[in-house]
Formats: sequence, C-alpha cells, structure tokens
Amino acid sequence: MTTLGVLMMAYGTPRNLDEVEAYYTDIRRGRRPTPEQLADLVRRYQAIGGVSPLYEITVRQAQAVERVLNGQGGRFRVYLGMKHTAPRIAEAVAAMHRDGIDRAIAIVLAPHYSALSVETYHEQARPAAEKLGLELACVNQWHLEPRFLDALAARVEEALARCEDPRRAMVIFTAHSLPARILEMGDPYVDQLHESGEAVAKRLGLSHYTFGWQSAGRTAEPWLGPDLLEMLPTVAQDGYREVVVCSQGFVADHLEVLYDVDIEAKQHAERLGLRLVRTRQMNDDPDFIQAVADVIERARREQGW
Repeated sequence: MTTLGVLMMAYGTPRNLDEVEAYYTDIRRGRRPTPEQLADLVRRYQAIGGVSPLYEITVRQAQAVERVLNGQGGRFRVYLGMKHTAPRIAEAVAAMHRDGIDRAIAIVLAPHYSALSVETYHEQARPAAEKLGLELACVNQWHLEPRFLDALAARVEEALARCEDPRRAMVIFTAHSLPARILEMGDPYVDQLHESGEAVAKRLGLSHYTFGWQSAGRTAEPWLGPDLLEMLPTVAQDGYREVVVCSQGFVADHLEVLYDVDIEAKQHAERLGLRLVRTRQMNDDPDFIQAVADVIERARREQGW
C-alpha cells in the first residue's frame, strides 16, 4: 500500500515574544509594524501568559489525525505547514517530496472557505507541489461535516448548561472577520458560517441565537460586521443577562479566543451586566480529530486513491 500524504495547513503563531515582530511583519506582507502596533500585540500576548498555545495544539492535532487515519487501516503521513511561521507550507511540501510522497490531500484547519482565507493557503501549496511533480487534492470547505457539527453542537450545549437560565441565554456564533469586499466577490464565507451555525441551532432547538464577527484587522478598509463587542450592548438592551459565544470559525485556543473573547469581550460584557460563557475550542479533542479524519478520508475516496 502506497503512503498517502496529508498537508495540514494552519495560520501559525510566534512561539515566544521575540518572534512577534517577524510574525507581525509577515502578516502585513513585509511591512514592519509601528512601535505602537508592535507594543499593542505584545501586550495582548503578555495578557494570555506571554505566548499562544496554538503551535503546540496544531502539532498535537496533526499527530492525532495521523494516528486515527492509520488506525482505520489506511497508510497516511501528515505534514504540517504554516502560513506565517515555520514550518512553512512550501517546506512541508518539500518534505513530502523528499520522503517519496507523490500524492497528498491538502486541508486547512479552518472549516469555512473564502478566497481571502483558505484559498490563500492553497495558493502557496499548489505551485510548490506542481514544481516537484506532487499531485495535490485540496479540500476547500468542511463546515457541514457531520462529526464537526456534532462536536460544535456538543460544545454549545455544554456552554448553555453552565448558564443559570439556558433557555434565556443568547448564543452568538462568531468567526474571524474579513474585508467586506468579499460581499462583492460572491465569496461563500458568510453563507457557510450561517449554514454551520443554523445546523447547530437546529440540532439543539435554539430559539435565541445570532451571528457576529470578531478580531477584524486594523486596516483602513471596511471589515465584516457587526463586531462582537458592538453586539453586546444590544444583547443587554434586549433584556438578556447571559450570552454564549461560540467562535465556530476557530478550531484551537489562540490569541483571538484567549484574548479577544476571554478577556476583552468578557470584560465588556461584565460592564454591561452580562455573563459571558465561551464554548470550548476543538483543540485535539477526539471528536474533532475524528471529524477531520473523516474529511480527509472522503477526499481520498473522491480522488479514487
């Protein structure tokens, strides 16, 4: 049996505060941040303990997916490639080639597709694979994968159980905001986020839920809204006293969850008299790992590999 490669791609994160400037510069496409911008980002990392756990979690996710795939009778090898930090996507593709892999499934650890998010990973992977003669099958979206929805619904249900009055708590499904120009591009990102949130709401019989955005970039162009922080006053004015935030667009604990929700949004909610409960992130929990393995297996079958 031939070993099939899996190129698992993720955003990347600095592993210590000394790496923050290089990371920020890479996100800004080579433009170094101002001293004020850098200081603000460092402050955020310091607020969550000095470093994000994202890299270690992503490594564990890759290792766990490989174990599940091979435990199901397959022969897979998972390679991790990061968009903004080492190991880079092209480096992961080169490693596959060195190991004799000639076919691979490429998947981004982000369930919802956008030309400005998931596609940018594929744009790095495809030319690297073509240059080396490696056949690459890219997964665009997996937001309606049944076991992913199961895992998401279980976490919303768990968070509601932590509320004093679950039936009167507002659930807000959030995702990373993107530039608003995607609305003119016919991009499916917004629709897909609604589809997965609606699917979870239907499974749980939710009657109080809505959608919002978070962690918008600090650029001059408009970004998708409303932002979570802007929504909370309205939630309070509508008479709610508890709110569950489900960051469905993220699959691991990192700065946008640990700071933007757990610190910034929670403090804002408290000032408004709201109790904010956040759903657990997927991380390397077995239910989520099985969902990702299902996505990869389906992609393999569709390719006839």
